[in-house]
Amino acid sequence: MKKLFGIRPGGLKRKMAILVLTILIVTVAVLSVFSELRSRILTRIVGETRIEQTAAISQVSGDTMDAMMKSALVDSIELQANIADNDFTEIVNETYMLQSMAQGVIENRDSLDPMEVLPPDPEKDGEPSVMVLCEAGVDYKRSRYLGLMAHLGTPMLAMLANSEKIDACYVGLADGTFFCVDDSTKNRFDENGKLKAFPVRERPWYKGALETGRLYFTGIETDAFSGVQSLTCSAPIIVDGKTLGVVGIDIILDNMRDFVHSASGGGSYAFIVNQAGEVLLAPPDNGLFEIGQDLGASENAEVQEFVREALDSTTRLAILTLGGKQYYAAGSPMPTVGWAAIALVDKEITEAPEKQMLAEYDRINEDATAAFRASSDRLKWANRLAITLLLLFSIAVALRAAGKISRPLEEMTDNIIDSSETGRLFEMKDSYRTNDEIEVLALSFDELSKRTKQYIEDITQITKEKERVSTELNMANQIQTSMLPHIFPAFPDRKEFDLYAKMDPAREVGGDFYDFFLIDEDHLCMVMADVSGKGIPAALFMMISKVILQSCAMLGRSPAEILEKTNEALCSSNQVEMFVTVWLGILEISTGKITAANAGHEYPAMTKDGTFELLKGRHGFVIGGLEGVVYHEYELQMKPGDKLFLYTDGVPEATDAQNQMFGTGRMLEALNREKDADSEKILENVREDLDKFVSGAEQFDDLTMLCIEYNGADVNKNQTQE
Repeated sequence: MKKLFGIRPGGLKRKMAILVLTILIVTVAVLSVFSELRSRILTRIVGETRIEQTAAISQVSGDTMDAMMKSALVDSIELQANIADNDFTEIVNETYMLQSMAQGVIENRDSLDPMEVLPPDPEKDGEPSVMVLCEAGVDYKRSRYLGLMAHLGTPMLAMLANSEKIDACYVGLADGTFFCVDDSTKNRFDENGKLKAFPVRERPWYKGALETGRLYFTGIETDAFSGVQSLTCSAPIIVDGKTLGVVGIDIILDNMRDFVHSASGGGSYAFIVNQAGEVLLAPPDNGLFEIGQDLGASENAEVQEFVREALDSTTRLAILTLGGKQYYAAGSPMPTVGWAAIALVDKEITEAPEKQMLAEYDRINEDATAAFRASSDRLKWANRLAITLLLLFSIAVALRAAGKISRPLEEMTDNIIDSSETGRLFEMKDSYRTNDEIEVLALSFDELSKRTKQYIEDITQITKEKERVSTELNMANQIQTSMLPHIFPAFPDRKEFDLYAKMDPAREVGGDFYDFFLIDEDHLCMVMADVSGKGIPAALFMMISKVILQSCAMLGRSPAEILEKTNEALCSSNQVEMFVTVWLGILEISTGKITAANAGHEYPAMTKDGTFELLKGRHGFVIGGLEGVVYHEYELQMKPGDKLFLYTDGVPEATDAQNQMFGTGRMLEALNREKDADSEKILENVREDLDKFVSGAEQFDDLTMLCIEYNGADVNKNQTQE
């Protein structure tokens, strides 16, 4: 629109000029009306923009909070459940050890002399000691096996002293006698100083193990003497097919109670439920769930489904409605005992930062609006006074004053409208720098827009990066796991041999690998390998090495030729200078002969006269380290019942807190502990002894093991004829 004498027809300046040329009252009235209209328009635009920005902030903040709660709450409860389950696993191992020792002394009763066992001594209260109790009417001195159980006193005292999780350990015999190691003696006597009878065969831990015939966990029960609530893990003593008693360990629940109490407060709650969905542990006066409440039979269908999911696997982040309020919820199972840990967080508490931010945002807007209104009111009176006093001055002075006042507001209005329609930031311009309330309002909008954008960008970037890293590591672990044979029995139709293998990476993914596959109906290839390095690079090099080794083996080559061809393939493109140690053997199933070659790998262990021994021999150079290496073969002859154990250096080089290595000596002891066990049990024994040795120290290397038992070629034929 063209200007005439510096005035745009229909514009604010023209209207103000007309007002200047009219009488003072009309001029003041018109100016007041238009000033008020402009103020209302700007106020309306600011209000609409504030509503839209508030909704956007609330949406982004809510989504971000959900993502943060999903990561923090789910990961936290899963970690606590794993810690508790590891504690239960340790108790299970201790119970099995006590069961094995009890059965061992009975089986060797002819070579052991019975030892004397005395009733509890009140003077030793508070001091761990060995004692005997019995049921009413039972004379413990006539017990056939009690004197033999006394040989377990020293190891049971050591067990109690070396574990903060064990409150007491004991052996209840079928004849009504009770051999115990505990630090409480006074409570075994009544007020008259008479020793109390103890109905051992009526206790839940005894009856549960007796009825199930296997390892048994009680619920949280009240101790018969101290009245303290505790949990008991028990197992039957079975010798020659007869159940002669039950061993038991009382578990201290202080750590779990501390977790439940410490994790509760400020709108957060933690609970422990058993396999039936009953609440075992709960924070006091939580107002949500009570101890003993059956959540599995809750009238709230959401709670029922959530508890079932938590007992089965780590849950997703869920939202439960309890008592008219919403709670973030996450749960994770403790497979060893069949329980689950559940965490709840009041959603209203998590929304407090969002509400605080929105309240601060509203305050800034209210302050800016109030400043604008105050400035507008002052400006109206100033205009009226100026028009009254300076009416006789020129129209140019009036237009200049009107332009100076209206231009920043017009531009600011356009900028705010553009920001609300396009989402672009409100930007500070030189035209807003008026050194008055307009500049204050413009600076407020500029600062608020920048903070809002930066807040949204920061939270969005953090969330995306965390999700990306987590997704990549999970996918890498799944890919590596799927590359290794993991379904057992691997060859259910082949009874000539029994084979089991397992790998536990030190990180999400590792560089160790094992492999086994049939080259043809009479030849089984077995591979045990360890790639230099750890993590994703080692995992990628592992996959390449595994594929090349299997491809060469399936061509019918000998072990030495397989290693040589694999070495050539890896050396030709090994720019990262990684290498892999490999033991590869081919079992001729019909004869039991193994032809093997070793490329810098650990010595295997094989049974000789039923006892595992290391098979030391000549090593070849590692694969991928040097071109043109020639590998040598050697032969092993397996007879029916012989076993071969393969492993990586993560087993003998596992270290405890004092940096002492597990070593091949302890490894052989673990292998020979149950020499007649199947392949899976052999590996479990090695891992069990290794875990006890490291005693919670961090695993620095991958642990990979494989065990094969040769049953003979005639096994499958005999079964086929039958």
